[in-house]
Amino acid sequence: MSSLVTIPAEASVPLVVDLDGTLVASDLLAESVFALLRKPLAELFKLPAYLANGRAALKAQLARVVQPEVSTLPYRRELLAFLEAEKRSGRTLILATGTNEALARKVAEHVGLFDRTLASDRLTNLAGETKAERLAALFGDKGFDYLGNSWRDLPVWRRARKALLVQPSAWLRHRVAKSTTIERVFAGQEGSAKSYLEELRWHHWIKNVLVFVPLFAEHRLYDIALLDRAILAFVAFSLCASSIYLFNDLLDLPADRSHPLKKNRPLAAGQLSIAHALVLAAVLLGATVTIGTFLPTGFLGAIGIYFALNLAYCLRLKDIAYLDALVLGAGYSMRIVAGAAAVQMRVSPWLLIISLIFFFGLALLKRYADLISLHLHYGHRVRLRGYGIQKNGAIFEVGTVSGFLAVLVLALYGYLLEQEGLHFVSVVAICTILLFWTMHLWRMAKLGKITGDPVAFVYRDRISQIVAALMLTVLLISA
Repeated sequence: MSSLVTIPAEASVPLVVDLDGTLVASDLLAESVFALLRKPLAELFKLPAYLANGRAALKAQLARVVQPEVSTLPYRRELLAFLEAEKRSGRTLILATGTNEALARKVAEHVGLFDRTLASDRLTNLAGETKAERLAALFGDKGFDYLGNSWRDLPVWRRARKALLVQPSAWLRHRVAKSTTIERVFAGQEGSAKSYLEELRWHHWIKNVLVFVPLFAEHRLYDIALLDRAILAFVAFSLCASSIYLFNDLLDLPADRSHPLKKNRPLAAGQLSIAHALVLAAVLLGATVTIGTFLPTGFLGAIGIYFALNLAYCLRLKDIAYLDALVLGAGYSMRIVAGAAAVQMRVSPWLLIISLIFFFGLALLKRYADLISLHLHYGHRVRLRGYGIQKNGAIFEVGTVSGFLAVLVLALYGYLLEQEGLHFVSVVAICTILLFWTMHLWRMAKLGKITGDPVAFVYRDRISQIVAALMLTVLLISA
């Protein structure tokens, strides 16, 4: 006696799944463009020519030159679990995407659930009406269900039997409901306000207190008129720095997703979309310039140099060992220059030299701590941009010597100030505090206690908190 197997009605209808923003909480075309920015300039200059031949040609050329690492992409876990259940029920799953076929096939192979992949080629951009026509030709009108997330998919949903949506806006949900039945809505994983603040690295804004250094040096911290300007400079610098962090993280998406800690950053994890990050960066830069118009023109010049320097760092210089740390040190010095420009004071060359040397050492501390962290996580053979774990001893030596040298130069500067009748005792106190703190941080890094962001470590480290309180007390007394 033969047994009959009953196939559920839903299983007989193919489920077509979009890729960008749906299966993956990212835009692979945008990721490819940012990856191209890290390639030789010759490739970047070809981009307009690619685009002139249409989006399909652009995607094909980008897929030839750069491709995101598919194994680390931010896949939507709830959606994958749903697709696995549908696959077990015997349903045919189709990946249909505007992404180039070379990259789409890699994603499909990695996921291992799809029976067929439909994607863009060199001539055809499989999106919108083109995708709708292709699916209708293959399965017939109302002969498939479609899972997507964008308004560009509206023509597809009009030809589909049922719609499945990923994190739709109220407007999109209303439009889709007018043309077909909505079967299911997936909530997605977009981040909260906390995630946005985390991506802005708001805790790094503490670095921008360096704009107040010229007021401290001239003992005019309590001059209200000048203090107001310095506060505006602090806000502008914080917004500018956050825009750079956003741009840096867009460029570093592949590396961050392979990092044991940085993979949890909102952009890398898909909690913040690339489009939102770009808009937010533009808004922050606009706000920076707006605030800068209320300050002397020298301030905008200084912050412009800072932005250009960090842009070069993000695109190229971060991959050159020791030069990257020198650029970061120069960025801290530019904060002092910008603060001086905001209050129209002359900044002492001594202060700039001290800050450059000291923060060069702290930048090396970050590289050293990152290598130690990666070494503990992955083993012996790890590299971080231009650095390797085998060079960690040299990084330690150069970094610690830089910290001690900065303290020495500060002491000499304090001696010169004493000749003018100024507060030599406060400078000695600051030197003592900085010397102790430098040794403490390098010791913690060597022990593997500083994992991830050194600034975050300083926030939670009790000794660093005491050091900060002592430093602030000395500065306020001497101001």
